[in-house]
Amino acid sequence: MKKIFAATILCFLIYGAAKAQTTVMADHVALYVKDLKKSADFYRDVMLLKEIPEPFHDGKHVWLRTGEHNQLHLILGAAAVVDHDINSHFAYHVENLAAFTKHLDEMHVKYGNWKQDSTNPQLRPDGVKQVYLRDPDNVWIEVNDDKF
Repeated sequence: MKKIFAATILCFLIYGAAKAQTTVMADHVALYVKDLKKSADFYRDVMLLKEIPEPFHDGKHVWLRTGEHNQLHLILGAAAVVDHDINSHFAYHVENLAAFTKHLDEMHVKYGNWKQDSTNPQLRPDGVKQVYLRDPDNVWIEVNDDKF
């Protein structure tokens, strides 16, 4: 009985270690962009992301910090700016959505609810307020006040 118990414990420990080693976490998002300067300016000035060093030093990459261990990589080379459906978007959260939308107003950046028929933030079913805007390559971005 002791051998079975010991073997069971060993299996749980091995499984737990294997499971811990396979945890998937976000690292970065890479966007292929038409105009690198325009996109970098947007993400720095409008989205207020901090530019960080990038290893290529070739004038075709800009990296920005999006979280403690997350980045946005902008890569020059898209042939054209194309439309994207709002269902394909990525999201950021801010502490104060009203202050952020005031910043967007001051920057003359268009934003709105999901339907884009109002600039009033919409309320998700979980109580989080959100707005949507597009970057220079028409990529949709949600900005919300989720507190996690």
